[in-house]
Amino acid sequence: MGGAKKRSMAQMEKTQDQPDKGKEESGGQPKKGGKAKTVAEKRSRGLQAPDMNDPKFLGEVGKMSAITPYSLASQFNVKLSVAKDLLEELERRKLVTLVGGNARIRIYQPAAA
Repeated sequence: MGGAKKRSMAQMEKTQDQPDKGKEESGGQPKKGGKAKTVAEKRSRGLQAPDMNDPKFLGEVGKMSAITPYSLASQFNVKLSVAKDLLEELERRKLVTLVGGNARIRIYQPAAA
């Protein structure tokens, strides 16, 4: 069917010897020609929603032309589920109106003043 071919005895011996040599030669330092690995810093997403009565929050939401859960989550650094709950609450308060979407994603627009 498929899969890798069986290695010869010499190839198997070489692969067993390589990890031992790699530890001795490298000495914990990166290779000369290779790129140094950079670790991407993870940002922790907040579980706490921003204050709904905060004028700064409402002003930022009012400036957005199309509001999706993803855009709200990325702008205010909250989880996607928290952003969905925020949008539902804003819709109940008549601050945003649903303009489109489906069961998976909803698109909102700031309510006309």
